Amino acid sequence: MDHHDLSDDERELARLVRDFADEVVAPASYEADRTKTLPMHVVAQMGELGLFGLPFPEEYGGQGGDYFALCLAIEGIARVDQSIAITLEAGVSLGAMPVFRFGTEEQKQEYLPSLLAGEHLAGFGLTEPEAGSDAGATRTTARLEGGEWVVNGAKQFITNSGTPITRFVTVTAVTGEKDGRKEISTILVPNGTPGFTVEAPYDKVGWHASDTHPLTFVDARVPEANLLGERGRGFANFLHILDEGRIAIAALSTGAAEGCLEASVDYARKRTVFGEPLSTRQSIQFMLARMQQRVHVARLAWHHAARLRDAGKPFKTEAAIAKLTASDAAMDNARDATQIFGGNGFMNEYPVARHYRDSKILEIGEGTSEVQLLVIARALGVA
Repeated sequence: MDHHDLSDDERELARLVRDFADEVVAPASYEADRTKTLPMHVVAQMGELGLFGLPFPEEYGGQGGDYFALCLAIEGIARVDQSIAITLEAGVSLGAMPVFRFGTEEQKQEYLPSLLAGEHLAGFGLTEPEAGSDAGATRTTARLEGGEWVVNGAKQFITNSGTPITRFVTVTAVTGEKDGRKEISTILVPNGTPGFTVEAPYDKVGWHASDTHPLTFVDARVPEANLLGERGRGFANFLHILDEGRIAIAALSTGAAEGCLEASVDYARKRTVFGEPLSTRQSIQFMLARMQQRVHVARLAWHHAARLRDAGKPFKTEAAIAKLTASDAAMDNARDATQIFGGNGFMNEYPVARHYRDSKILEIGEGTSEVQLLVIARALGVA
């Protein structure tokens, strides 16, 4: 792990998370993947370590850290298990952060302490069957009736929406029209609300232990006070949340790429082929060198974007570059690692096989690679 630019506190956090990943997360990974279940004891221990509260102030039960610290933790866990890393990433970026950023003081006091302690999780319902990056296609609606929002519609691919400790899902919904355009707002819908159904989990290619469901809303009623942020600002607010999330996904991708590299170096040294270690082959040496190059550049990219974000400077383009670079690195390293492992790389008991399945979504979630290219092109003034 070549973290050259860390403070002593950041270095200590990276060490702490690395030990936790090796001692607690990794041993549970194969079985969690095989049975497609989120290991709640691992989530509980992440909560006890304070990982869910890292970038939040202490007054709400947070650790008083910054976004960089959160990303360090996500990278360290993704090295051994992407499902657990995305559970942390979504729990903070998509669960707690919108409440912290846009909620009223009452909403913060009510929801943040248990979220930051890892006692509860929350999901964010943005994506729909007909609307992903295209927010204008949002069809879920919420109308005010007798002091309540009445929510109707469907969401898909919603992380942390159906765990035993999920408390609510924040949903984007059309709440009216303004100047001929849809007015989109965000509304907190608690789990267990009549008319709100968390459907059966998906059968996914990867991220098997991560909790992901489609959601259905049929006349689900919540108090008017459950509006999160200003009415009509729902999508604009979430674009900002997604920009931040891209840095976190870049950190997750970097961790995955490093996990593939570490496993490959270890395997190449131990595996004997024609009487010599696999690592003596120059073709393998060059493959490993390329993998190290990708990890290094991906880490520099997310570090830069996270430092800009924490300094209050513009970071949208840098976040897109970091996500694009790091998700490519994860995918390329997963493919190379599987090749180095040969037949073993095709067996799910080996972490590289899971990284091979898991990494593809990194080029899709929180904005596809094509969306990142569009963001970068816009910054160049050519799109």
